[in-house]
Amino acid sequence: MSDLLACPFCRQLFARLERTVCPECQLGLKPLAELPSSLEAEGLDPIFPASPEEKDLGWFYTARGRGPLLVLSVIGALVFVFAPWLEERAPDIQSFTGLQFARILPWIWGGGIGWVTLFALVLSRRTVYQMRSSRLAVAILATMILSTVALRLFLPVPAHPYLVRRFAWGWGLYGAGLLSMMALFYAWRFGGDPSDLVPQKPRAGGETLH
Repeated sequence: MSDLLACPFCRQLFARLERTVCPECQLGLKPLAELPSSLEAEGLDPIFPASPEEKDLGWFYTARGRGPLLVLSVIGALVFVFAPWLEERAPDIQSFTGLQFARILPWIWGGGIGWVTLFALVLSRRTVYQMRSSRLAVAILATMILSTVALRLFLPVPAHPYLVRRFAWGWGLYGAGLLSMMALFYAWRFGGDPSDLVPQKPRAGGETLH
C-alpha cells in the first residue's frame, strides 16, 4: 500500500511513479494509506469483526446480571416513592414514604436518586465490555443507597425539648436496605465471565490467518 497512490474522490489506484494527477477528476493523488475509508468501504462488514465482548446485545438483554439489576432498581424506586419509611405514633399518627421523608431530611434523597441513576447506568450498558467496566460504578451506587438506610437506622434521632416523639421505621426502609444489598451482590457479577463467549462468526477452518 505504501507504493500506491489514489484519487481522493474516485479512489482510482496508480503506481507511485505512474502519475501524480487523476486523469478523470484532475485531483492530486495521495498515498492510499493516508486516505480515510470510502463510503462504500464503511458500508461493508469489517475485515476483523468486533470481539464478542463488544457485540451490541440490545436494549432488552437481561442475562449477565443486567436484568436483575434493572428489576431491582425499578422496585427500589417504587419502594422509595410509595412504601412507608417512617411510622409516627406521637405526637401525631402519620406515615412518611421515602419521598416525603426526603423533603424533611434532604440527605435521604440518596436512597431515591441512587435507584434512578442505577437504572439509567445499567440500561445504557449493552455490551459485555461495558457491563464489566461499570461494575465499580454500580457497586458505588448500591453502596450509597445502603449507606443512606444504615445511617437512618443507626444515627440517633435528637429529642425535642417540648414534644414527646414516638415512631418506628417502616418496612420500606428495611426493604430498601435489602434491595441495595442484592444490587451490590449483582454489581460484582455484572457482565459475567467473558471466557464463555463464543465468536460471532466461527471460522470454517480454511481461512488464511495472518
